[in-house]
Amino acid sequence: MHGRGFRALTGAWAVSLVGDGVRIVALPLFTAASTRSPLAVSAVAVALTLPWLLVALPAGALVDRWRPRTVVVVAHWLRAGVTGVLALAVHTGHATVVVLCATAFVLTSAETFADAASQVLLVELVSQDELEAANGRFVTVETIGMDLAGPLAAAVLFWWAPAACFALDALSFVAAAVLVSRVPDIAPERSGTDLRGQLAEGMRLLVRTPGLRSLVVAVAITAACAAAINAMLALYSIQVLGLAEPVVPVLVVCMAAGALLGVRLSPRLAARWGAGRVMVGFLALLGAAFALFGLTPWLVVAVLACVLFGVGSAGWNVLSATRRQRLTPGPMMGRVTSAYRVVAWGLSPLGAGLAGPLAEVTSLGTVYVVAGSIVGFTAILLARPLARG
Repeated sequence: MHGRGFRALTGAWAVSLVGDGVRIVALPLFTAASTRSPLAVSAVAVALTLPWLLVALPAGALVDRWRPRTVVVVAHWLRAGVTGVLALAVHTGHATVVVLCATAFVLTSAETFADAASQVLLVELVSQDELEAANGRFVTVETIGMDLAGPLAAAVLFWWAPAACFALDALSFVAAAVLVSRVPDIAPERSGTDLRGQLAEGMRLLVRTPGLRSLVVAVAITAACAAAINAMLALYSIQVLGLAEPVVPVLVVCMAAGALLGVRLSPRLAARWGAGRVMVGFLALLGAAFALFGLTPWLVVAVLACVLFGVGSAGWNVLSATRRQRLTPGPMMGRVTSAYRVVAWGLSPLGAGLAGPLAEVTSLGTVYVVAGSIVGFTAILLARPLARG
């Protein structure tokens, strides 16, 4: 796990995630600040998550046919160009809601290819015994980059010039593309099955493997709820908590602090009580944190809830990713990963799309309470199959 290829892949992941952290905070924040509309914020959130439903499945099958290093490099260069155009649009005042939605859709579409190909590279670069440690390393890097360094940079840059946030994101993709080019190339295992057959194989494995089936149901429901609460975070912070726009990323930083704790705790707790039981515990904690955030509009409670968000989500991510990788044959990693993303994250656009109308009819806090209740109920229903693995 300490080879040159793994270090280059981790470095590329870290650099691109810092840029992602800037954009993921700046995009909904810019939308909220420029429109003050829950429906506009919800529309951008839907565009950001919709490719996981429409693009991810064919992307995974194609990744299994192509060289994964090339896929990641091309995806990074494409995202660099698109984000650069977005920076120009924001700077010149042409960043309408339509432009924001279109950009979000293209960026996530490219991400579906990069994500599946990165999973292939990760599994090829480390042994089976090192998967949990490698996933822990990647979640740590993701937390520091996307949830800590990125939001802090976004807070400073957004106060100075919102367009600078997206310019930095573009530069991060350029640097990541250069780093990934240093990762060892991997030739795909050719299959006589056509593309449609490969897609069916990946989906069949996902549905017929009990451990994967229960996992993907839990992730699907949780991802939809997370998409709803993330869509409303900037608006809730401004309108309910009364935070100034540049201060909003501080809540994301609090999530990052909790996530770092969750990454450290998850393998230790899993070794003591079993990965399945600990996963159920993290899922229940996440639901409780969602509800707590919306129930009490006090800043100190919001900070505590955000820390708990991070603990629950990071702990779940480390253990669920490890289980999925161990249950997936290597030659099918790309298509199974994407099939998993499609089924697991396919409800995310629905969650993001319903968040705006629900907030309009009720309140912003209600979105969090409803999402938390659904996640908590899911943890109870799936406790036994998740614990069995």
